[in-house]
Amino acid sequence: MTNPYISTRADGPEHAIWFETRPRHLAGGGDPRHITQALRAAGWKNRSDPDYPHVVLASPDHRHTVVLEPETSAYAAWWRIQAHGDHDHWYAMFGGNTPVEILAGLTDALLKPVPETAPEIWPTLAWAGWAYERDEHGNESARHPDAVLSLCRRAVEPGEDFFWTAEAALPTGLGGRERIWHAYFDDRMPPHLMAAFTHALALDEPVHRRHYDVPHSHLVTQERGPRGEQLAHAHEARLKTVRATARKTRRSTLAAQKPPSPSTTAAVPARSR
Repeated sequence: MTNPYISTRADGPEHAIWFETRPRHLAGGGDPRHITQALRAAGWKNRSDPDYPHVVLASPDHRHTVVLEPETSAYAAWWRIQAHGDHDHWYAMFGGNTPVEILAGLTDALLKPVPETAPEIWPTLAWAGWAYERDEHGNESARHPDAVLSLCRRAVEPGEDFFWTAEAALPTGLGGRERIWHAYFDDRMPPHLMAAFTHALALDEPVHRRHYDVPHSHLVTQERGPRGEQLAHAHEARLKTVRATARKTRRSTLAAQKPPSPSTTAAVPARSR
């Protein structure tokens, strides 16, 4: 809890006027506690240095970490997410202007059991009206109807390992593009995590921002949104759901690891004739 006499950005939503902001991919980073508090509600441990301006969270099984380290530029990699298993080693990075509601598509999926079948990625974007392309080298890309947001899977050279990028960038008029935010994923990303991120990327729902929290206000529309008390209640409901899901996942994991109980039915000896 913050000191009641010191106004900070960590104050609760009750102390601000909120606006529904569209499009969500240009709304700015938002409140990182949408992610960090959800992870902690699921049992992740805070490994941060209290004297350094960062957040370091580790999953209960130590397989995954999420690091938030603000940089001098909002376009640098503020968020880093990694898997550290022997057979499950991958990483992803996100710029500071990446909306937390989009990034949470991935982090929320880390808290759920791995589905037997991962949802499709490109059809999700096609259904949302994105334009899809595939070249002769197998590189794939999809672009939002506004031509600002894109998702790509490509290799630097044909035959090399692929990697994923998501980007919001504006044309400069000189043939280049001005990056608003950028995300990078190596190709070892589990398919269900990429699908979860893509689903969040394709959503058209507004996000809630204060009037001066949007880095490119001329690119968005803002209308008066719900009261801060309503957003606080919605956040608490989100954390309650995360806790319930984490408990259910832990029970399922323990049940799967528990060895089968020995049969209690004794063998009946055969009668002699």
